[in-house]
Amino acid sequence: MNIIRSKECFPFIYFLIEPNIVFVYKVETLRYLTLKEMPHIGEWQTFELNHEEEFDTFNHEDSTPLTGRFYVVSQDTNNIMLKKINQLIHRQRMANLQENSKRVVHLVCSEAAAGALRFGLNRPKTVIGFQAFFSVGPIWHLDQKIGQTQRFDWLNENINMEQDDYELENNFNNTLLEIAEIPEDSPIYLWTANNGDEQTGFRFILHLLKDKANKVFLMNITDLFQKNINLKKEEEKITHSNYIRPENLKHLFEQNRNETPLSHQEKLIFQKEWELLAQTKNVLRIWHHGRVESVPEDYYDALIIRTIEKMHRGQEQKDFIRAGRVIGEIISQMDEVMSDFYLEYRIRHLIYSGILELKGVPRSMRHYRVRLR
Repeated sequence: MNIIRSKECFPFIYFLIEPNIVFVYKVETLRYLTLKEMPHIGEWQTFELNHEEEFDTFNHEDSTPLTGRFYVVSQDTNNIMLKKINQLIHRQRMANLQENSKRVVHLVCSEAAAGALRFGLNRPKTVIGFQAFFSVGPIWHLDQKIGQTQRFDWLNENINMEQDDYELENNFNNTLLEIAEIPEDSPIYLWTANNGDEQTGFRFILHLLKDKANKVFLMNITDLFQKNINLKKEEEKITHSNYIRPENLKHLFEQNRNETPLSHQEKLIFQKEWELLAQTKNVLRIWHHGRVESVPEDYYDALIIRTIEKMHRGQEQKDFIRAGRVIGEIISQMDEVMSDFYLEYRIRHLIYSGILELKGVPRSMRHYRVRLR
């Protein structure tokens, strides 16, 4: 069943589904939804028209909803409806924008770090977390639909995220909507750390903010920890925002919230760096010598093989090793923070290339074992 047309009358949105079925959704929260949440948050009713032409004048309050009917709708169609529902929510949130004027906004390229900021910082504040794994996958023209489609197609085909269909895409799109609605007079604190994921991501965020006049304060956790004597004694070098406790984030914010915001020239430099990155077709990026570098897709393959060789030497006889254990050993050796999902993707590639043997089903790193041939 496909969508023919839709129309809106907040808090309702109507979807005409072929040939003559109308789904009516009532928005009951102004929080952006994911595909997993859509059936459970808000109210759905179903109606039947005599003719498709009735849709333009159809009002559900003058009709009786259908009961005892079940309709099979594809995930693609559900995702289209979700996007329209979130766009309706976005327009309503934009209409209410004045209520959040001048509220401090925190942006971070990590949902875990966003949770720590929400818990650790004093109210009022808005925290937006970008769960996008910016070091992995194509970022070519990521600010445009064509680039986003290419990126999510690649991730869905290659990376075992262990998430529901469209979840990563839904979260990405919802974050774009949240960034678009930041009030012009809200100060923005952009949190990052010295790794390929967050350094790529904050450049993308600055690109998204390029038409906004907000003051933007860069909060580089790695640098701030090195400058703070008390926290420096407490923790080793921090290379990712995920590793910071809420109370330490609060301390860093209070100590540095009045630092000088990024100048116009500094913003332009970072935005230009993003534009150069967004012209590439690479699928892997690292933080190296103070800059984001694109590296070959097989950059970690030799390390994976060396690690498995080392683990074999610790066995009485060469035997299969759980993929998750291999990945844990690799990560423990790395200075750069790297997605375990990407390493699992490369392990599968080495299996398909005949370098590794497989035992089990490679649907996730927990479900199979490997050894060198």
